[in-house]
Amino acid sequence: MNHSDTMLEKATFAGGCFWCMVGPFAELDGVERVISGYTGGHTDRPSYEDVCSETTGHYEAVQIEYDAKKVSYEELLEIFWRQIDPTDGGGQFNDRGSSYRPAIFYHSKEQYQAAEASKRELQASGLFNRPIAVQFIEASTFWPAEEYHQDYYRKHPLRYEMYKRGSGRANFIKTVWSGSARSQKRDEQLRTRLTPMQYHVTCENGTEPPFRNEFWDHKETGIYVDIISGEALFSSLDKFDSGCGWPSFSKPVVDKSVTEKTDFSHGMIRTEVRSKKADSHLGHVFHDGPVERGGLRYCINSAALRFIPLADLEKEGYAQWRSLFT
Repeated sequence: MNHSDTMLEKATFAGGCFWCMVGPFAELDGVERVISGYTGGHTDRPSYEDVCSETTGHYEAVQIEYDAKKVSYEELLEIFWRQIDPTDGGGQFNDRGSSYRPAIFYHSKEQYQAAEASKRELQASGLFNRPIAVQFIEASTFWPAEEYHQDYYRKHPLRYEMYKRGSGRANFIKTVWSGSARSQKRDEQLRTRLTPMQYHVTCENGTEPPFRNEFWDHKETGIYVDIISGEALFSSLDKFDSGCGWPSFSKPVVDKSVTEKTDFSHGMIRTEVRSKKADSHLGHVFHDGPVERGGLRYCINSAALRFIPLADLEKEGYAQWRSLFT
């Protein structure tokens, strides 16, 4: 994107350790940049050590630069709430102290009003029996943190996942937010719409049997889309026979259509692949793919996919992908 053609807006959130607050926003369509840093204090150019000393008044925070035509501030707020314990005003999870307090730093009257409305909605939801403790503070100077703090979840995925789990954040998000009324309603809808195998794979991180699934040996020309959201994920042009018994692709059709996270299940360390919009489990990515195609193998469950033949792209609403095949 050319920044001169699009005026980006800013959103600033504090949610405890900023390592854990970057990833949920960074992969969103419309988000151009997420910076870890410090704000809300009374000294200039604070260092990490300064902020940790609890003497500067700064919060660990993230500043998001985003295109409001693609992602709304309300959507960012919803993601923010779902990363934190909004009733804990003394820090977040195992991280205690003033620098880890949760806060929304609003950049405009409109942002303040949107934040207030989202807070009222959350409090009225009944999900929490304690008051929402997140502060609303007018945005001030934001000081970027040291480079080694930037995109920590990408630079050190194993340490990041271990920290997220060890701090208690991962379990809180899983048990509290996945049990919300909205999540339960979505779950009920998916159970009705999907087959048992499709639900098991996409919603329960399951794996279908090798060589006994729909697309492992499929050779028709077209694209493969997310069974839940319909988002285009992979193309037949990038499909290859890896001999593993599941459909294999050398790359997604668009990098931002999938997200990756470290998977510690079954006594292994693997890289899980999830769809961006629906956050459904797709499979895993390995580094044993064809060298001439980049060396990656996206090993994907057929049950997570729906196939759109080339001849049906326009009829199914995927006309923009026809150019891949010309």
